[in-house]
Amino acid sequence: MNLAGNPMMVAVLIGVGALGLLFALLFPFLSGGRTAQKRRASYIQAGPGKRVAQTRQVDSAQRRKQVSDSLRDLEQRGRQQRITMDQRLLQAGLKTTKMQFYVWSNIFGAFCTLLAFLFIDSPTTLATIYFVTSFGFPRWVLSIIRNRRLKRFVALFPDAIDVIIRGVKAGLPLLESLRIVAKEFPDPVRTEFMSVIESQTVGLTLTEAIERIAERVPVAEARFFAILIGIQQKSGGNLAEGLGNLSRVLRDRKKLAQKIKAMSAEAKASAGIIGSLPFIVATLVYLTSPGYMDMLWLTSEGHTMLLFSGIWMATGIMVMKKMIAFDV
Repeated sequence: MNLAGNPMMVAVLIGVGALGLLFALLFPFLSGGRTAQKRRASYIQAGPGKRVAQTRQVDSAQRRKQVSDSLRDLEQRGRQQRITMDQRLLQAGLKTTKMQFYVWSNIFGAFCTLLAFLFIDSPTTLATIYFVTSFGFPRWVLSIIRNRRLKRFVALFPDAIDVIIRGVKAGLPLLESLRIVAKEFPDPVRTEFMSVIESQTVGLTLTEAIERIAERVPVAEARFFAILIGIQQKSGGNLAEGLGNLSRVLRDRKKLAQKIKAMSAEAKASAGIIGSLPFIVATLVYLTSPGYMDMLWLTSEGHTMLLFSGIWMATGIMVMKKMIAFDV
C-alpha cells in the first residue's frame, strides 16, 4: 500500500500515534497509580517507628478533641439549665417535693409571724417577718444543707475512685467496681453510685447513668469523672491509668483548697469582726442607755439612716466576701 501518495492515511496514522502516546503519558495520573506509588514510597520510607508515632499523634488528637467536646457540652448544658427548686432539693439529698417545701415554709412563716404579733404591733414589721421566715430563711437552710452535702461528696470521692481503680486492676468489670462503692461508702457517695446501678438496671447506658451524677452533684470532680468514663466507653484505653490521674488531680485540688483556706483564715476573721462590730456596739449602747437610740426607731430620719446604713453594710460585706473568695 503506497502511503506517500495518500496524505489522508498518513494524517490518520500520525493522529492515532499521538493519541496513543498521550494516553500512555496520562494513564498513571488518570488511574491513580502515581498516587498509590507515592503512598507506598512514603509508607516504606517512614518506617515502623514513625508510623507508630503518627498513629499515636492521631489518637492523642482525637482524645483531646473528645475531651474538649465533652467539656463544651457540659459547659453549655450548665449555662442553659437553670437550677429549679426540685433540683435543689435533690442536690440537698432531701426527699421532700417542691410543694411540700413551700407548704412547710409558709407554715413556719405564719407561726413566726403569729409569735411576733404578741410583741409587735407594726403591720410593716410583721409583713417583713413573714416574708423573711417564709421565703428567705427556708432557702438559706436548704442552701446550707446542699453545700454541706456537696462538700462531703468531694471529700469522699477520691477514696471512691481509688476503690474503683483497685477493682479494675484486679480484673473486675467497671459496673461491679461501682457496685462495691455503692455498698461500702457512706452517703452521699453511696446514694449517687446506687442510683447509677439502678439506672443501669432499667436500661440506661453507663455513660448516661454517670452523667446524671454530674447533674445531681454539680461539682467539678463529678464532671471530670463523667467525662473520663464517657471517653473511655467511646474510644477505649487504660481506664485504671485514667482514673489514677483523676484521683491525683482531685487530691491536689483538695490540698490547694485547704492551703487557700488556711491562708485566707486571717482575712475572713478580720471581715467577720469588721462586719459584726456595728451590731455589737449598737446592742451594747442600747443595753446601757436604752433611750439614747430611740431616735433611730421612732423618727422618719432615723428610719432613713438605718436604711442607708444597712445598704452600706451589705455593700461592704459583699466586697469583703469577694476579696477573700477563691475558686480552685
